[in-house]
This record gives sequence, structure tokens and C-alpha cells, in this order.
Amino acid sequence: MALNLVILFGSVRSDRQGIKAARFVQRQLTERGHNVTLVDPLEYKLPLLDRMYKEYAKGTAPEQLERLATLYRAADGFVIVTAEYNHTPPPALVNLLDHFLEEYFFRPSAIVSYSGGSFGGVRAASHLRDTLAELGMASIPSSFPIPKVQAAFDDAGVPADAAYLKRFNRFASELEWYAQALKTARQAGVPY
Repeated sequence: MALNLVILFGSVRSDRQGIKAARFVQRQLTERGHNVTLVDPLEYKLPLLDRMYKEYAKGTAPEQLERLATLYRAADGFVIVTAEYNHTPPPALVNLLDHFLEEYFFRPSAIVSYSGGSFGGVRAASHLRDTLAELGMASIPSSFPIPKVQAAFDDAGVPADAAYLKRFNRFASELEWYAQALKTARQAGVPY
């Protein structure tokens, strides 16, 4: 069954390499039959958080926040693609996440982490789990770390090593299971 999945990408660096990983994720999930939207902070240009979406009077939030709120409310799950800056997620990702709250509730998240080195961003992914749980979109148990992202994919997101496809299929299957289970549960009602 097709799911509505949103990829949240968190880098705004001019030489960003992680966009290749985000494109890989987008392509793979689309090929699995899902409706996938990639949210790139360079396109949305959100200001540094001053006021959350929910703090605006109805109909007065900036247009880009309204678009994201509508997208998030329709989502069955989120894939967070994070770099690792000083062992933590990048500021652009945290800012993107923090503008919303209730729109994430009772939807799973899955973490794709990357780095230019050999650890694949796993330390940032570890920190991100706490944030995602607090936002109401706890992450699935598996993660998808990508070491040396600059060589892992071409600019279109095609992997240099076919092993990424096998690893991703298992990761995506787990996300699909959680997203479908929580979608069914949301339709029956939420705790509050």
C-alpha cells in the first residue's frame, strides 16, 4: 500500500554532499510505490525559529510554514537525512524540525545519517533519536548510516556500491511496517 512519506534533509552548505543520499532515499522509496516529498531547507528558507507554527493565529503563519504543515499532516512517516556536525545534527535540520510539533505526532521516523568520514554520522543519529521522540515521531530501531558520502553516490543519488540497495530495502521495509501500523492506529483514534 502506498504511503505518504516526507524526507527532511538538513544541510544548507554550498558544497553539501548529503543531498546525494537524500536523492537516493527519494528514488528508492518512490520505486517502492510511495508518494515521496523531499523537504530541502534551501528551498523553504525558513527563518531561525522565533515562533512555532502553532503559535501563529489561524491563517497568519508564513506561507512556507502553511505548506509544510499541510504536507506533514498528510504524512504517514518521515525519513530524516542528517549530516554530523560536531557529533550532532546540523543547525538547519534542527531549525526545520523545531518549527512544528503536533503535525508529527504518532508518525514514525527513520534516520539516514552520513558523514565524510568512516562513522557515517552515527553520533548525530544517536542525538537525533531523543529529539524525534520528543517531537512525537519516535524513530524506528534501525538506522541507515552512510560513511564517506562524497563517494557513496553520484549527483543523482545512484549508489557506487549495490550493497546500499540491499541494506536500504531492509531499512525501508521496517519503516513501511511501522508507518502502516501507526496509520491504522491513528485512523482508530489517538490517545488525546
